[in-house]
Amino acid sequence: MINGKILVIDDNKSVLSALEILLQSEYNSVDTIFNPNQISSYPNIKEVDIVLLDMNFSAGINSGNEGLYWLKEIIKKSPNTSVIMMTAYGDVELAVQALKEGASDFILKPWNNDKLLVTVKSAYELRKSKKEIHQLKEKESRLTQHINQDKKYIIGNSKALNSVLSLTHKVAKTDVNVLITGENGTGKELIARELHRMSPRKNKVFIGVDMGAISENLFESELFGHTKGSFTDAKEDRAGKFEAAQGGTLFLDEIGNLSLQTQAKLLSAIQQKTIVRVGSNKPIEVDIRLICATNCNLEQMVADGLFREDLLYRINTICIEVPPLRDRDNDVLVLADFFLKKFGNKYAKNGLKINADAEEKLKKYYWPGNIRELQHTIERSVILCEGTILKSTDFLLNTSSSPSLKSNTFTLEEMELQLIDSALEKHNGNYSAAANQLGISRQTLYNKIKKKGS
Repeated sequence: MINGKILVIDDNKSVLSALEILLQSEYNSVDTIFNPNQISSYPNIKEVDIVLLDMNFSAGINSGNEGLYWLKEIIKKSPNTSVIMMTAYGDVELAVQALKEGASDFILKPWNNDKLLVTVKSAYELRKSKKEIHQLKEKESRLTQHINQDKKYIIGNSKALNSVLSLTHKVAKTDVNVLITGENGTGKELIARELHRMSPRKNKVFIGVDMGAISENLFESELFGHTKGSFTDAKEDRAGKFEAAQGGTLFLDEIGNLSLQTQAKLLSAIQQKTIVRVGSNKPIEVDIRLICATNCNLEQMVADGLFREDLLYRINTICIEVPPLRDRDNDVLVLADFFLKKFGNKYAKNGLKINADAEEKLKKYYWPGNIRELQHTIERSVILCEGTILKSTDFLLNTSSSPSLKSNTFTLEEMELQLIDSALEKHNGNYSAAANQLGISRQTLYNKIKKKGS
C-alpha cells in the first residue's frame, strides 16, 4: 500500500467507481469529484499527490478545453501535484497540448488496468521528486539566510567611512572582481559582506575563506573540492568553496599569503570560470562574484616577485581601501559606545558610560590594531570595571607600540607624519617599501605626503 493521496475528477459516476475500486488496492487515500467546480473549494488540494482529470465535462463537447482549463487551475493552486489527463478521444495534438500546459501524463478510455497503474505510479514518483526538490530549495533558502545573517554592523559616520561606503554601494550593483585593502582590524570583511548584501546576488550564499589558514597541500581540496579516494582520508566526494558559493559571492581573505604555485591555480580557475576537483578530470563551471582582501602591499609584492601581476589584474578591477580607525575622526567614540552597550548587555552591566577624560584618551590613542583592538579594549574594560562610569584608568592601552606617547602634544596628523618619515628613512626613500611597512598602498602614501605638504 502506497502512502499517497489521489483525487479522481470525472462526470461519469461509473468511471469514478471503477477507478476508486482499482486505486484503493494500491493507495491509502482515493477521493472522487463528480463536478469540476468543486475543485475551487476542495480542501488541502496541495496535499493531493495525483489528480486524474477528465478532459470533457459538457455533453456533446469534445474539444478538451474544459479539461485544459481545470488543469491550469489545479497547477495554479498546487504546482507540485502530478495531473494525469483522461479522455475517450485519442487526439495526439490535444495530448501534446495538455503536456505543455503541465500535465504529467495522458491516458485513454477505456484503459488497461495494469497500464493505468504503471502510469499512476510514475506520476506518483514524479510528485515525490517535485516535493523533495521543493523541500531542498526551502532548506537551501533557510541555510542561505542563516549563513548570510549579518550579525556585525558597519558603525560610524566619518567622512572617510562614508566615502568608502559610497564606492561600495556603486560597485555592489556590478559583478566585477573587487580587491579590499587596509590594515589589520579595519573591517575588510564587513565591506565584503556589504558588497554582497547590496548586490543582485544577495539572496545567494556568501562564502568567506581565510587563505592564511589553509595549508598549501590542502589548497586545491578546500577551494576546488575532491573525489572519493583521491587522497588519504578522502572518504567521500566533497565540493570545494568555489562550488559552495555557486551563484553567490566568494570572499578570499588574506590573499597576499598565497604561494606563487597556488596563485597560478587560483588564476586558472578565475580565468576559465571552471574548477576541477582533486582526483577528477571533469571541469565544473562556476558562477561566483569574487572579492579578495589583504593587508599586504600587492604592488610591492609584484615588484619583489612574490605575487603574480596577472593575478593582481584579475582580482583588482576595483580597489576599495578601508581607512584605519585613526583616520575616521570621532568614529572611535561611536564604536566605543556601540561595543560598550554590546558587552554591557553580555556581562549584565547595563548603563555603563565613558567619562570625558577616558574619551579623550581613546581619541588620542593611535589604535594600531584598529577596530579589533578597540573591541577587545572595551570588552576588557567592561569585565574589569567596578562602577557604572568608565574612567581613563579603566582602559589599558598598548602604549609601548603607540607613537602617541612620544609626545602628549602630538595630533593624529603629526603622529601619522612621524610614522611616514620614519618608514621612508628606514627604507632610504623607497616609497613602495615604506608603504608596505605601513600597510597601505603606494598611491595612498603619495596622497598622504601630498596632503601634508611633505
